[in-house]
Amino acid sequence: MTIDVADFLDSGQGVWWGQGAAEPELLVNQVLDAVDRVGPIRAFSGLSWNERLSESIPDKLTVISYGGLGRLSQLSRHGILDVLPCHYSAIPRLFAKGQLPNDLGLVQVSPPDAQGMVTLGIGVDYVADAIVHTRTLVAEVNHQMPTTRGGPRLPLSRFAAVIETDRPLREAPGRPSDDVDRAIANNVASIIDDGSTVQVGVGALPAAVLAALSGHRALGFHSGMITDGVLDLIEAGVITGEKKEIDPGVVVTGAALCTSDGYRRLTHHPLEFRAASYTHAPAVLSRLGSLVSVNSAIEVDLLGQVGAELARGVHIGAVGGQVDFSRAAALTGTRSIIALRSTAGKGERTHSTIVPSLYSGVVTTARVDVDAVVTEHGVAMLTGCTVAERALRLVEVAAPEYREALERSLSEKEVS
Repeated sequence: MTIDVADFLDSGQGVWWGQGAAEPELLVNQVLDAVDRVGPIRAFSGLSWNERLSESIPDKLTVISYGGLGRLSQLSRHGILDVLPCHYSAIPRLFAKGQLPNDLGLVQVSPPDAQGMVTLGIGVDYVADAIVHTRTLVAEVNHQMPTTRGGPRLPLSRFAAVIETDRPLREAPGRPSDDVDRAIANNVASIIDDGSTVQVGVGALPAAVLAALSGHRALGFHSGMITDGVLDLIEAGVITGEKKEIDPGVVVTGAALCTSDGYRRLTHHPLEFRAASYTHAPAVLSRLGSLVSVNSAIEVDLLGQVGAELARGVHIGAVGGQVDFSRAAALTGTRSIIALRSTAGKGERTHSTIVPSLYSGVVTTARVDVDAVVTEHGVAMLTGCTVAERALRLVEVAAPEYREALERSLSEKEVS
């Protein structure tokens, strides 16, 4: 069936679409092609690897996101991304209040079953919350999208139009883990106990953390997104979920970003894909007393404040779910961990990621929500420490060549 998304949009209206590997790229590209004759249009996008969204976008299109994730960082670099800073747990409420575009929603779904029902596949997250408040839905039915459990099952009649595809899902991009990642990961694993319920992100360092947990037992998993590393731990008998306070025996997530092999494997495991209003809800996370959150950062200052959004004025990250999980792990869970390399940049631009004060000026995660900061040089346990003690511990896990300057900054200006 041939459709034109422009038929469902009028000037001044708004559209949203699914993110990551669940982004319905053919439909999104139709919007980009139609904006000049339909616009102005407001669009909400999450994580995107769509190359069209790293190019010059139509003047009549305003792209809004909760961060500069994936290709959207290029839009931020060119000053054409409107970032809405918010906790990931707040996105469902923003849709409910009409504060995010909700005239048209574009989704990628699994093929219909015998009853004509489809699932949101590997992209339930904010999509499941948004569809309830969206006037018109258009779907890409991808025959390679897995049918998943936990999220809504929708009749094809719910969609104003459908296009069928048979294309591979996007695989997790990025570099492989290196020796520095593995050193950090081993330090992280050393402060995670057997029986913990783990949350971890996506990327080379989170992948190394998952690999470093291979010797643990009876772990649970509750996170916004899963990767192949989670599947590996399930198959190795490490992730069993037997000690989880809620959803025992089940891995709970909102989305997946895997290899093609991972997408084939995930349907064979006890996974449930849930809406953001469940995966990130404070009321849900507060029931996970065994929760250990592991999140990354761009920089951490000597107060223990975390910057995870901006680098040199460009949005390359987001508040996202970091604060939701860090706060829950610190207050009602077991431990909130921030893991990062001690240096960033190359050549003359190499710099310490442990800094006297956040260069970006933007605090993503407050110091009171961080129990430990981990680099390749060790673990800085901050809980129960005074301001001065925290600063000294953070200096100890900084890169050796920057420690003297950091210590000097403490003597020149009292940390408070």
